[in-house]
Amino acid sequence: MTYDLPDVLTVESDGPVRIVTVNRPDELNAVNKELHWALAHVWRRLAADRDAAVVVLTGAGRAFSAGGDLDWISSFLDDPVARDESIREGAEIIEELLRFPLPVIAAVNGPAVGLGASIAVLCDIVLMSERAFLADPHVAVGLVAGDGGAAFWPLLTPILRSREYLYTGDRIPAATAVELGLASRVTAPDDLLPEARLLAARLAAQPPQALQGTKRIVNMYLSQALAGPMQAGFAAEVHTMQTPEHRDRLLALRENTDRQNGRRKEPAR
Repeated sequence: MTYDLPDVLTVESDGPVRIVTVNRPDELNAVNKELHWALAHVWRRLAADRDAAVVVLTGAGRAFSAGGDLDWISSFLDDPVARDESIREGAEIIEELLRFPLPVIAAVNGPAVGLGASIAVLCDIVLMSERAFLADPHVAVGLVAGDGGAAFWPLLTPILRSREYLYTGDRIPAATAVELGLASRVTAPDDLLPEARLLAARLAAQPPQALQGTKRIVNMYLSQALAGPMQAGFAAEVHTMQTPEHRDRLLALRENTDRQNGRRKEPAR
C-alpha cells in the first residue's frame, strides 16, 4: 500500500506489522508543520491497510520526539491563522490515535517531549529504552499543557505525581515512567526495537476481531474521560499562546537553542 506521506514520517512493512518512524533525526524529531500534518493523517491510512495488524511507532536517531519545532512554534506568535490550525490539527492527532483500531506499540528510543510524550503515552503499549525519558514542559514556556498531559496523565498515574511533573516540566526517566503508569516496561537500548517487533508479531498472531474489539472497549473509557478535559485544554492552550509570558519565554528558549547550535536567526516579531 502507498501511504502518500512526507519523508518526515515513514512507514515500513514487516509482514502484518507496520513500523512508523518519525524521521527528522538531525532535529531530534521535533514536530514541524509537515510532520504535524503527517501525524494527523497517518492513522486513517494505516487503518485502510487491510494487510496491517499491528503498528510500532518509534523515532529515527537518538530521540523519539523533542516536541514542537521552535522555528515553527515561534511563527505562531504573529500568525493566528497558523496557530489556530495547529490546535485543530493537534486535536485531530489525539482523536485519530484514540480511535485507531489496531494496537500501537511505542518504542521510545530517546527523549519524548511535549506532543512527543503525549503521543507515546496514548499508544497501547509503551516500551522505553533505558536512555529515554518523558517530559511535558508546556508550563515552563508559558503554555497550558493542553495537547494531552494535563488531560490524561491523571487518568494513568497519581494526580499528585502528575501535578509535580506537569507544573515543573521535569524529565521523567524511563524507570520512573513505568512506576507511575506512563510506560509499560524498560528495555536495554539495543533490545528496544527487537522487543517491540517480537511483541508486535505476537499481537499480530492474535485473533484480530477479538484484539481490536478489546482495544475499542478499553479506549471507550479514555475517550469518554478525555472529552471535556481535552476540549478545555486546547482552548486554554490557545489563550496562553497569546500571552506576553509565552512570547518572552519562547523567544528566550529559541535564542538559547540557536546559540547552542551555533545558529543566528532573526527573532520572531
